[in-house]
Amino acid sequence: MTQALLTYYENFTPVGDILALAACIVFIILIRHAYINRTKSFFYLKSAIIMIMASALFDIIYHISVQYIGKIPVFVNYFTRGIYHFALYSVLWLFVLYTKTLLGLDRKGARPYFIFAAIGFIFVGAFEIVGTIAGIGYHIDENGGVHSGFPIYPFAYVYFMIVIFAMVLRHQHRFVRMVILSVAETVAASFIVMGIQRLCNQTSFTVATFLFPVFALLYHVHSNPYDIETGTVSEHAFEDFVELAGSKGENCYFMSMYMHDFEGKGRKYPRRIQQAVRYFSTKFFKSATVFQISGGHMILTVETRKIPGYMERSQWMIDEFLKVYPQYRIDYKIVFIESDSRLVKGNDYIAFLHYMHDNMEKNSFIRAGNKEVETYLTHQYIISELKDICEKKDPDDSRVLVYCQPVYSIKTGKFDTAESLMRLVLPKTGMVFPDIFIPIAERNGYIGSLTKIILSKTCKAVKKLIESGYYVKRISVNFSVYDLREEDFCSVVEETIRSNDIPFEKIAIELTESQNEADFKLIKERINELKGSGIKFYLDDFGTGYSNFERIMELPFDIVKFDRSLVIASGNDERYHSMVSNLARMFREVHYSVLYEGIEDEADEARCIEMDARYLQGYKYSKPIPIERLTEYFEKTS
Repeated sequence: MTQALLTYYENFTPVGDILALAACIVFIILIRHAYINRTKSFFYLKSAIIMIMASALFDIIYHISVQYIGKIPVFVNYFTRGIYHFALYSVLWLFVLYTKTLLGLDRKGARPYFIFAAIGFIFVGAFEIVGTIAGIGYHIDENGGVHSGFPIYPFAYVYFMIVIFAMVLRHQHRFVRMVILSVAETVAASFIVMGIQRLCNQTSFTVATFLFPVFALLYHVHSNPYDIETGTVSEHAFEDFVELAGSKGENCYFMSMYMHDFEGKGRKYPRRIQQAVRYFSTKFFKSATVFQISGGHMILTVETRKIPGYMERSQWMIDEFLKVYPQYRIDYKIVFIESDSRLVKGNDYIAFLHYMHDNMEKNSFIRAGNKEVETYLTHQYIISELKDICEKKDPDDSRVLVYCQPVYSIKTGKFDTAESLMRLVLPKTGMVFPDIFIPIAERNGYIGSLTKIILSKTCKAVKKLIESGYYVKRISVNFSVYDLREEDFCSVVEETIRSNDIPFEKIAIELTESQNEADFKLIKERINELKGSGIKFYLDDFGTGYSNFERIMELPFDIVKFDRSLVIASGNDERYHSMVSNLARMFREVHYSVLYEGIEDEADEARCIEMDARYLQGYKYSKPIPIERLTEYFEKTS
């Protein structure tokens, strides 16, 4: 071996590459046993780790081959060095792909950076090949002397880093600033190490410098540490888990537990609960992961391929749980569900489980299947349609229908009033009734838009009835306390009635009593503000739930509607009959008219008339009908 060749080899030590290999192996162990957010960007980072291992391994082999130049074919030396450099350049290319994916850039947004990266990759590859052939790059001469040629690699590293940081800075609003700074500082550390080794005529730590940004990204972006106390990982990790399982076509089994007592900021599980969570998550499913979705919500998840008999195991877990439950006495709700192709993302499963928890009894469990998913999807569809109705603000939206139930007047013996009722007709579900969509609309803030549409359509129908010669005393419209909370409530009501050119007394507003002190004051203010215009006010659903006579007497209602439950009770028990009769007489004496709801037969009718009824409403007279059909009940004026 020539002196020049000996000097070249002695300047290399495999310590750096061995360190890089060891670090990559540690990374792989952590990835396998720790919980890592396995997003698409992580795939590129994992591929980069594999390429770093390949470059470290082939760098060692390449330098070993240098010792045997003249004894082994020169091709072996060129080949191992070529693989070593190709792996390094591939790492740089993978960093570009990783950054693009992490920033969420589409093909158009990433195109200029891809072009510059491709130009760099092709140029350095061509330079390596052409330089070797032309003798200006790395080559081995006829005497076995090794010539390193022009050091293109550091320039390639700088070039790719410029492309990557240009991409990050251009779209920095999509990135966390501290992550950008952290990665930039680790890259700077890489440059410093490469500079020092260059001054020392070394190349031993080139591969190792790639570990710095990889470590920073794993730590900042993909790490999701286990909670030591419960052994759980975060909601974000659950979303990544579902996405990865879906991309691999893996079937999963989800076991969700909700404990309301621990919902809320700062609430922690007692030690015995922490121990129970760890016990149940490991005893029955050896490779399960528990995700902490919120303070009181956890989801235990397994890949069914890895756990044969998972259904039986889940039943064993429930049996064991019920045995030990008396020790804890904490309210719970448990839902089991297998992967469903209609629930795609982690958020879909979380939303579905929240829906199930909201609609099930406490201290119970459900094995959800097709029926429950269908019900949930219908629920979500209704929400999407309500949102669309709310956003379009079309007072003539064809999806919102006005139905009415005629009201019989004892005094006139005729139908001249009615209650306006809301219905939805949606393309996929057909007719949707109020008991389904009203709570959804109230929870999601869409009830105000629906009420405005119903009020507008009712006013238009009243105007049409009057113009057609029918006598309309008034039609009532239901409003919720959510409507009254709108600052422009009164002005909207007045403007809607006025714009339809009908008298204000033709419209009545139905309200239910509120237990909330602030809402009570608000109801009082709204009634007093609109009362002078001629609008009548009904107290709806009297006799159900909360009733405060003192408050009712403070509110200037015109009509009190006795609920169907009072009608039934008055017919079943003489004491109730006396009570309801006295209540009705009391309201009449203080100038409130009484309307009985839910009249279904002649017995109901006779009893309610005897109990001071002024108005009667129910299926005896008519089921709710489209408002256009009120012509069948209302009479024309002479």
